[in-house]
Amino acid sequence: MNTDGIVLLAKKVGLTSFTALTDVKRALGIIKVGHTGTLDSFAQGLLVVCTGRLTKLAGYITAFDKDYRAVIKFGQETDTLEYTGKVTRTAPLPTEEELIKAVEQFTGTYDQVPPVFSSIHVDGKRASELVRKGQEAEIPPRKVTIYKAQISEIQKNQDGKVLYARIDFSVSKGTYIRSLARDIANACGSAAFLAGLYRTKVGTFTIEDAAGYESVKDFTIQTAIQNMEKELEAMKKNSLTYQKYSFDEERKEIQAQILKCIKAFDTKTSSLCGFTNLKLKDESARQDYYNGKPIRSALFGTDLHALPNESLCAVFTPDNVFTGLFEKNAQGRLHNLFVIIL
Repeated sequence: MNTDGIVLLAKKVGLTSFTALTDVKRALGIIKVGHTGTLDSFAQGLLVVCTGRLTKLAGYITAFDKDYRAVIKFGQETDTLEYTGKVTRTAPLPTEEELIKAVEQFTGTYDQVPPVFSSIHVDGKRASELVRKGQEAEIPPRKVTIYKAQISEIQKNQDGKVLYARIDFSVSKGTYIRSLARDIANACGSAAFLAGLYRTKVGTFTIEDAAGYESVKDFTIQTAIQNMEKELEAMKKNSLTYQKYSFDEERKEIQAQILKCIKAFDTKTSSLCGFTNLKLKDESARQDYYNGKPIRSALFGTDLHALPNESLCAVFTPDNVFTGLFEKNAQGRLHNLFVIIL
């Protein structure tokens, strides 16, 4: 069996992304896997996983737009901006009208400040590591784009104020939904943290095609609250227990699904990843490419100067086997990223 491919995996709440990859490793009998974007342990949803020699691709499949469903709890803010953190601020609950008005403000591009509890590096160290040591971590704002922000469900308290809201987002690369929840709450005079997060789409890849989809497909305010309470209880008993991997019938079924759904990296899958497909024109071109000779139009029988700048190009052999990736950068220069010698 060819284990070089792409696997769509549905991660459950309570597992780190690294731990969730155990199913892929066991199903395929391999060690080398790489995901194209993590999900926090409190979150669930789609992981796009590169396996075998295609782990080299993982770092280049991160520039995708993503879709999320977020359950936001209003009235309190935590240091991590999600439910496992410590409460740092309280504020009044918003009305439905205030929430609707605030959400409308966040469609488009804005300068977002990422959470301090994140993997972003500050002075060479992760911001989260600095904060845990009691040091300050100032993260500059970054421009992100919110293509869609739609309120799908609201739960109110007895006074008619919004206690929970499920909001569906489509966002650009680099957007933190935790920060978006914080900013929306601030805009309606409240405070908030994430009670649940569900990633449903990465680029053109969708959660419905993922191994394990049945175990994560139900996502409402109520299911998010149930998951939150369950995980918080597990953390009280043992802060590591809730992240451990345990093999059971569900894991066995997911591993069987992985074997069925692994995608060979052909031209169709390459296009789904947003790459431009190019085929080496003959055996001589393949040998030149393997030997590290400069990327040039003659290797492919096509004018590479016509490619748009900032293009990522997937290279296929004359018999349509993926064998490498190169880029045309912002200055129009061609640069080889990696070659897989078959």
